[in-house]
Amino acid sequence: MDSPAFLLVFFLLPMFLCFPGGAPDLEADRAALLAFQAAVGRGELSWDASTTPCSWVGVKCDGGRVTGIRLPATRLVGQIPAGTLGNLTALQVVSLRLNALSGPLPPDLVGCKELRIVFLQGNRFSGEIPAGLFSLDKLVLLNLAINSFTGGISPGFNNLTHLETLYLERNQLSGEIPDLDLPKLVQFNVSFNPLNGSIPAGLRRMSSDAFLGTGLCGVPLGACSPTREKSKLSGGAIAGIAIGAVVGFLIVAFLLVILCRRGGGSKRAAKAEAPRKSAASEMALRGSGAVGNENGLPAEAVYLSRYGKSLVYLKPGEKVYDLEDLLRASAEVLGKGTTGTTYKAMLETGMVVAVKRLKDFNLPEEEFREKVKAIGAMDHQNLVPLHAFYCSKDEKLLVYDYIPMGSLSSILHGNRGAGWTPLDWETRSSIALDAARGIEYIHSMGPGVSHGNIKSSNILLGNSFEAHVSDHGLANLVSPSDTPSHAACYRAPEVTDARKVSQKADVYSFGVLLLELLTGKPPMQAFNDEEGPDLPRWVQSVVREEWISEVFDLGLLRYQNVEEEMVQLLQLGIDCAAQYLDKRPSMSEVVIQIEEICRSSLASVGRNHQQDHHAIDDADDHSSKLTDSIKES
Repeated sequence: MDSPAFLLVFFLLPMFLCFPGGAPDLEADRAALLAFQAAVGRGELSWDASTTPCSWVGVKCDGGRVTGIRLPATRLVGQIPAGTLGNLTALQVVSLRLNALSGPLPPDLVGCKELRIVFLQGNRFSGEIPAGLFSLDKLVLLNLAINSFTGGISPGFNNLTHLETLYLERNQLSGEIPDLDLPKLVQFNVSFNPLNGSIPAGLRRMSSDAFLGTGLCGVPLGACSPTREKSKLSGGAIAGIAIGAVVGFLIVAFLLVILCRRGGGSKRAAKAEAPRKSAASEMALRGSGAVGNENGLPAEAVYLSRYGKSLVYLKPGEKVYDLEDLLRASAEVLGKGTTGTTYKAMLETGMVVAVKRLKDFNLPEEEFREKVKAIGAMDHQNLVPLHAFYCSKDEKLLVYDYIPMGSLSSILHGNRGAGWTPLDWETRSSIALDAARGIEYIHSMGPGVSHGNIKSSNILLGNSFEAHVSDHGLANLVSPSDTPSHAACYRAPEVTDARKVSQKADVYSFGVLLLELLTGKPPMQAFNDEEGPDLPRWVQSVVREEWISEVFDLGLLRYQNVEEEMVQLLQLGIDCAAQYLDKRPSMSEVVIQIEEICRSSLASVGRNHQQDHHAIDDADDHSSKLTDSIKES
């Protein structure tokens, strides 16, 4: 009696399994990833459809499902279609940062209910942040910085109760920030978005750096201007205000008449007593604090005085502040270099910019303007954007984005006191790639275009440790001067004039920068060399003597699974810093090699994306492995 029923189930079961909605498996994940590769891979992803996706570069599996995708800086291009990432329903970690992905986020990401960590910064995503994202209540980290998202910041973020990190800086998000109540949130940034209004109470515990370049006000920024509540004013109050305004106007007019009569004598006295000073000397110090900044300089409060000409913006429609705003801004010294002094200028609106005051300039004003406009025309995510400039006979000012984390030099060689942790391998390799791409872009401007002053203090880091090359093009704006020892350590041996630096000389400087990044040693440090400090020669000598563990910074030696990639990057640094320029690669070749190293590193790192940051005491244990690797390379 049971046989017919059994046969019916036997024949129908395969049909039910074929219907959509059956339990997803690794084959479904494979299909989704292959569709993703076809849409945005552009030949950069070498996934073999005949093998398990768990063996593919950048793919992590657990329990027979794809749980992680890590493809940063892999030249992914285009829009992510539906039916790709959204079908990876077991996905927990996705890192697609520093690519060229565009368009809106796929709406079916709502299906990735297990998502915990999302790195999408440094792409070209646009449109509003999809509402479906707010249903992913297991999210712990969400980084959407450096994209082109528009619209407002939704109160739907309150659904993400486990969120600890939220980065939204450098987008086009507008309006007011809603009252966000995220008790676990410890890292937050909405800088450089056209936001306005008061900072909500739930976010006032954040640092002021989280709100730079916005129209926001309130704690931790400056106080908000009081608003007039007209509806609460009685008729008598309005009449009183009107009468007071008239009386005030008459008093002001009377005072102006008196001042005008006295003006002639006052002006003559002022001319007789006032010393002849340039606009530069009018940047009067208002005090000096004991707090040191990233370069060990005193934090000097500076008032940008009046100059008499207007601020020139380099892009149409970009004006968000004027010269008067800068004149009222207080500032502190960030650093003093071969091209001038850089200030962190804090505008009354709460916006922060970097102002470089050039020194030793001797170009005619018209030529100066043309060269500055050429610098401003450079547009790349790994360059510090130049927005505006001021030019007079005695003073030249350049206004840049303020990059909050400071310079690579300060991060590598700053105060290593309690709480200091070294940069991990992924961060260092990513910084190297970012800087290389920025320099490659400068070189793409023409065969004679170079940076001219590449060094770690000119590599600035954003909140997510993305690197931005600064001071590009300034070597041609100022007069040659005595080169400080720390700058000479980056200079190629064939360079005799700081204003005439070739692209291959830039490559040499970048090679020194790579070695500095890997060794953790400042190039100006004495290496017991009678000929003077020379980091490339020291590295080569240590390699020859097979003391490889002495080369790498202790902060890197715990990454045993990327030793080969570390050695490859070290060898690239040595190649770039070759004594003869014809032996050095081009920056385009350098970028390709670093990209390959980063891809190889992703495959090696595997499941340990966020590795431990504590230094180890037994670093010498890896010496023999590293020695073998360098010999093979």
